[in-house]
Amino acid sequence: MVFMRGYCEANSSISRTWVDEGISPCFYFTLVPSVLLSISFFLGTIHCIFYQKYGTPMEPKFIPRSRLYGFQQAVSILLLVQFVGGVVWRAAAGGELPGYVVLYGCFSALGWAWAVALLRVERRRALLMDRTRGHSVALLLFWAVAFSAENLAFVSWYSPHWWWGLEDRLQQVHFALWLMRYIGTGLLFFIGLKAPGLPRKPYILLINEDERDVEDSGQSLLGQTEENQSTWQGFSKKVRVLLPYMWPRGNIFLQLLVLFCLTLLAVERVINVFVPIYYKNIVNELTDGSSWRSLSTTVCIYVLLKFLQGGGAGASGFVSNLRSFLWIRVQQFTNRVVQVRLFSHLHSLSLRWHLGRKTGDVLRSIDRGTSSINSLLSYIVFSIIPTMADIAISIIYFITYFNAWFGLIIFTCMALYLTLTIIITEWRTKYRRDMNLQDNNAKSKAVDSLLNFETVKYYNAEDYEVGRFEDAILKYQVSEWKTQASLAFLNQTQNLVIGSGLLAGSLLCAYFVTEGKFQIGDFVLFGTYIIQLYTPLNWFGTYYRMIQNSFIDMESMFKLFEEDEEVKDEVNAGSLQYKRGTVEFENVYFSYVNGKEILRDVSFTVLPGQTCALVGPSGSGKSTIMRLLFRFYDVQGGSISIDGQDISKVKQRSLRAHIGVVPQDTVLFNDTIRDNIRYGRISASDQEVEEAALAADIHDKIMTFPEGYDTQVGERGLKLSGGEKQRVAIARTILKAPQIILLDEATSALDTQTERNIQASLAKVCVNRTTVVVAHRLSTIIGADQILVISDGRIAERGRHEELLAKGGLYGDMWQRQQQAHDSDSSSDTEAKDLKSEKLQPPSTSSGPHDH
Repeated sequence: MVFMRGYCEANSSISRTWVDEGISPCFYFTLVPSVLLSISFFLGTIHCIFYQKYGTPMEPKFIPRSRLYGFQQAVSILLLVQFVGGVVWRAAAGGELPGYVVLYGCFSALGWAWAVALLRVERRRALLMDRTRGHSVALLLFWAVAFSAENLAFVSWYSPHWWWGLEDRLQQVHFALWLMRYIGTGLLFFIGLKAPGLPRKPYILLINEDERDVEDSGQSLLGQTEENQSTWQGFSKKVRVLLPYMWPRGNIFLQLLVLFCLTLLAVERVINVFVPIYYKNIVNELTDGSSWRSLSTTVCIYVLLKFLQGGGAGASGFVSNLRSFLWIRVQQFTNRVVQVRLFSHLHSLSLRWHLGRKTGDVLRSIDRGTSSINSLLSYIVFSIIPTMADIAISIIYFITYFNAWFGLIIFTCMALYLTLTIIITEWRTKYRRDMNLQDNNAKSKAVDSLLNFETVKYYNAEDYEVGRFEDAILKYQVSEWKTQASLAFLNQTQNLVIGSGLLAGSLLCAYFVTEGKFQIGDFVLFGTYIIQLYTPLNWFGTYYRMIQNSFIDMESMFKLFEEDEEVKDEVNAGSLQYKRGTVEFENVYFSYVNGKEILRDVSFTVLPGQTCALVGPSGSGKSTIMRLLFRFYDVQGGSISIDGQDISKVKQRSLRAHIGVVPQDTVLFNDTIRDNIRYGRISASDQEVEEAALAADIHDKIMTFPEGYDTQVGERGLKLSGGEKQRVAIARTILKAPQIILLDEATSALDTQTERNIQASLAKVCVNRTTVVVAHRLSTIIGADQILVISDGRIAERGRHEELLAKGGLYGDMWQRQQQAHDSDSSSDTEAKDLKSEKLQPPSTSSGPHDH
């Protein structure tokens, strides 16, 4: 039989908050549901009014499907049922049913029902003016208070009025219900931070992106970036990229070093616990009048522990310094592996990507990305994980050896500190990302300007370039100011939380000392331990910011890693088996951009040892044929084969080993002439390099330089003339000794005499080799075995020089125009020479009639 004698149990009152070493159940189960119901109804009602007045129903396609959202709803409904079921069970069990139990069940059920309704409203309607993402403040605050309220039960650990003793069936059921609430509210709070059932972007942004082409949304150098995107988005993917660098595979010595460093890390945690304990013992022994032998032993142990620990947790002690020293080798391994892998990946990307890149941005991304990986590993393994371990150990220690109030103070302070740190840091992420973008822009402008030094001088544009660079720096400094200002705000917030927690704990500890429950050493222990704990906690915000900044710095590098290789070897691709050197294009189609074909149905064959010349107007597709043959790109239709082997089915390395290229614009490394020539075959000896230079007709010129073959050519070879650079390129190709030669307008930018000299050198290179030439001056390919006239991506004419002239088609017109231009240039040169000779001729002297 159920009966109600009053609102609280017998001998209890709602005005008494503390009863028998714990919170009064009547007070607790009245306060908690009242606060929760007030939050859900007050804030929730305001929230619903705003959604109804300013919101709009979301289109189903913009609502993400999420199992986590279904789980959120299920847990919320389960908790609602639990509150009602608890009251029903209490009533059915018989005995006294206090009024606060009924109020607790009813108020809690109403509050959670309203929370479920809010959850559904958020999923179906969106505020167009909302620039944030995630759940509303009402829901997050409701879940946070509910979870904190369940944690508050730990304060009553020693109270007989609560369920911790599990002495009878009633306490066991209450404990099971509390455990369900604790787990459920905790899950809802942490899942709520992710907001799985809501769009990741503001709804108006989703609508705009759906209505316009993706290209209009703005691309960065290395891919699209979202200003409001969290750095933790895609966290699991980023961690998977980092995992291979955390464990040095294949190196047993480094693996043992990693294990030993982790062992030292665990030793540090133990030392951090015993340092304040021994400090407490020293104070107690001094006040109790202990013997000198006992006191000196305690002091020596304390000093030894302090030596091992250092100036405090996070400071440099013996163990910390030893661990940092041993970790250097592991860090260097990680740094080397990341840089080498990224450098190799960049070289595997297609010519299309390299033509569109910005060198300054790429270099900055590589520098920041590789250094950020080391920072991430160091912060996560040696800062974040130890700090979290220290916090957990301290809460357990204070609850066990002091009382639950101290554990609650530390837990509340830590939770508030970490939550505010994460929220504020997430908010200021956009400023850091924009600062990186402006930094990239400034460095990119500087690199481009310096690389084009000559062009700047040609047009007296020094002031313009300096002005552009200064504007870029000013934009960077604006973003930098926002970043630093938001950092100062975060630091002040952290200091306020830490100071409040230290004040509350110190006052409570001092009170217990005055009451005689604690010794003086206990107060010293609390002060020492809490300050020791706050030291890494104070740095925790820095660690979190640094980890987040490292993720931001890594974003560009991750995008570099995500760039796909456009030209890939097939899985079972074999090496090219070179036989005679027959090159065949069969119905080849190709386009750089969809919808704009560069080559259409191109078919031709170059027999072994023959020379095939490609001529035609600019943009007709001549150089594209060369790039396809070298397999910078793969064809979209048809095939290219060498000796009957489709080049897309063989390994790129084996294909390119048989092909030598002399480009139109030769770019040299900023190294010696000897090393630039040796680049054709790295293993070549000095004698072979000089023989190649002799064959390219540049040896004598090199010997006139003061340093000979050790002469530095400057960046991109700018210290050499155009003809000298071309001959170095020819020497490279001779040293490589390929069976197939590609000449891409190799002499178009040279004067007539230099062109003739280089043509003679090229003729030596091409003897008995299959050769494909892109020619601008038709006079250089008169002796070609086959001439292809390319027009609008098709082969308009083909044949030998005489045959094409006889046809009188495109080739004939090109030949005639070049001859007329040549004749005009020749007559101009003759007139200039005559005029010069007249100016140089001395005036004639004649005698007049009166001269005697």
